[in-house]
Amino acid sequence: MSEVSETSQPRVSVSPYRRYLWAAIALVLLLAVWGILSRLLARNALVHEAREAAIPTVITTQPHAGPAADTLLLPGSVQAYYEAPIYARTSGYLKAWYTDIGATVKKGELLAEIETPEVDQQLRQAEADLGTARANYELARSTNERWQGLLATESVSQQDADQRAGDAAAKAAAQQSASANLARLRELEGFKRVVAPFNGVVTQRNTDVGALINAGGGSGPAMFVVSDITKLRVYVNVPQNYVPAIKIGAKATITLPEYPNRTFQATVEASSQAVDVSSGTTRMQLGLDNSSGELMPGGYASVKLSLQRDSAPLSIPASALIFNGSGLRVATVGADDKVLFKTVTIARDLGREIELASGIAPDDRVVTAPPDGLSDGDQVRVVGAGAKGKPATASEKQAPKS
Repeated sequence: MSEVSETSQPRVSVSPYRRYLWAAIALVLLLAVWGILSRLLARNALVHEAREAAIPTVITTQPHAGPAADTLLLPGSVQAYYEAPIYARTSGYLKAWYTDIGATVKKGELLAEIETPEVDQQLRQAEADLGTARANYELARSTNERWQGLLATESVSQQDADQRAGDAAAKAAAQQSASANLARLRELEGFKRVVAPFNGVVTQRNTDVGALINAGGGSGPAMFVVSDITKLRVYVNVPQNYVPAIKIGAKATITLPEYPNRTFQATVEASSQAVDVSSGTTRMQLGLDNSSGELMPGGYASVKLSLQRDSAPLSIPASALIFNGSGLRVATVGADDKVLFKTVTIARDLGREIELASGIAPDDRVVTAPPDGLSDGDQVRVVGAGAKGKPATASEKQAPKS
């Protein structure tokens, strides 16, 4: 029997049309996958860019310390060490004045005289009343003595003798009253002479010959003002937070408009030890020597005071301050580049910079210009000197390494 050879299955031939169709389908699928992937990649990139753009970029700086000994420049007023407005103690008309403004006077020197015709008449009447009172007293005294002698012999009653004794006592009191009234009028007569109370300079004269003079100080300006200008007082209002740094006996430098190229030395003599509620300042008094007499009271002065503080204050840019309903704060950035707000108090406003009394540490990274809407815990991107890669701050140096 002859061996029959196994024949292979017939090969299926694929037409060119089907090959093109499958290639087209594969190309469409490839394009669809590529399009989807590109859109996903673009969306992810957009989300990443949006997240990056949402992180605010800030510039930070570190507070810098000023000197422990600093100066404070304040306006002051210059006044005479002693100043006395001179009022009349008796009424009348000005007879004459003998010293004008700018005149140097000695204690007790005559400044003016007042004519007092009414006081003169009252004085003469008082002298007459005193004479009458003395005569009445002498008569009552002698009568009382006689009646006391008669009482010893029982020639008069005790009642009559007591009446004479009482009358003598009343006349004695009337004499004393008349004498006191005469002394008062003589004192008023002495006030016709207006004299200087101490050595000084006449800085005001507010009267003239023939002017009506009223006794007392409530009816008009003082006749004269005498000032002792050999030493001057300089008054300055110091803000409350600087008062502890200014000690009694501290030196100060005074400049005056009339001497722009000169300075004068003064000494802090006294403090009011109280804060004015309307201004928040304490009034301090400085003593200024003026033995040469070249400085004038009543003027303006610029006072430079030396401040001695226990520690150097920290200063930040004025743009770093934030004032809102939460108070006065600054935005700081931690080691994780997250925002932390800190409440601060101002020690001194220097214009572009602010000295802070409390609230921040020397190694804090302070945002120089905080953007609106910044909140605690927000992530920020730091650029400039405070960015990472720059020299580490003190807190970063002390942080433990992971």
